[in-house]
Amino acid sequence: MNERNDGELIVIALGGNALLRRGEKGSFAEQYRNVETTSRYLADLVERGYNLVITHGNGPQVGATLLRHDAGSKMYDIPPFPMDVCGAETQGFIGYMIQQALRNELKRRGIDKYVITVVTRVIVDRDDPAFANPTKPIGPFYSREEMEKIREAHPEYVFKEDKARGGWRRVVPSPDPKIIAERHAIRTLVDAGFIVVASGGGGIPIVEEDGRARGVEAVIDKDLAGQRLASLIGASRFIILTDVDAAYINYGTPQQKKLTQLKVGEARRYYEEGHFAAGSMGPKVLAAIRFVEAGGKEAIIAELSQVREALEGRAGTHILP
Repeated sequence: MNERNDGELIVIALGGNALLRRGEKGSFAEQYRNVETTSRYLADLVERGYNLVITHGNGPQVGATLLRHDAGSKMYDIPPFPMDVCGAETQGFIGYMIQQALRNELKRRGIDKYVITVVTRVIVDRDDPAFANPTKPIGPFYSREEMEKIREAHPEYVFKEDKARGGWRRVVPSPDPKIIAERHAIRTLVDAGFIVVASGGGGIPIVEEDGRARGVEAVIDKDLAGQRLASLIGASRFIILTDVDAAYINYGTPQQKKLTQLKVGEARRYYEEGHFAAGSMGPKVLAAIRFVEAGGKEAIIAELSQVREALEGRAGTHILP
């Protein structure tokens, strides 16, 4: 990077490859090693004067946490925690890894900046249609007998059979994020000079009823929550980092075309035509569209190791007003 960008606030949404790579089992050592690599890319941006807010996924991590609770319940009769609490657990330990690795990398470069993790709640609408149609699989696979036994204890749980993988999994709603509850605190920390890790895993979903907040059994898409965070704290750019180099139309066909720069209206047309898979690129493109439509300067989708080139316009997909 050839020029400084003092003071520009960008929100970075880290994909799963920032924490866990294909074929890894998910030990702390593996994840921390990956976070150390990621921190070098992030430190490059800090060194150039960018203010950073970092968000991240937690799918494999919260799945493993649920398995630990499940094992503890079966083996030692330890009561398992609800999903919102498991989300808070993973926000904490992933934030710790990023705090430590990024702070170490900054110190190595002689940069005296601190990294703070905010355990973040995200307000969703209790009447969101997603609550009537749970679709997001979580936790382990169960046999029919195990599933029926769990449903006896928790009749409110919804399970769906995955015939291809041989078992039943619990599914939960994936409501749309509305408000980042800690948005003002996050912006205050940014203004005070801190790098902030927030809204991990899409945030902890809560609803507000009669003036009181309560956690709900749901999973919010991390990129859509990252967009709400970026818009609400006034970031100029929102960058979604993943394991592919850009968004494509007609992906996987002879007509495949890489999208490098497009106006937001064109991006929305491609999205509505169904070019982006619902479980992967779809939410990323939708989050990018929403950010620009809400007044953001630019949204970028790029591969993690190419973040510097993407900020210079030499890599990734750029969605503009």
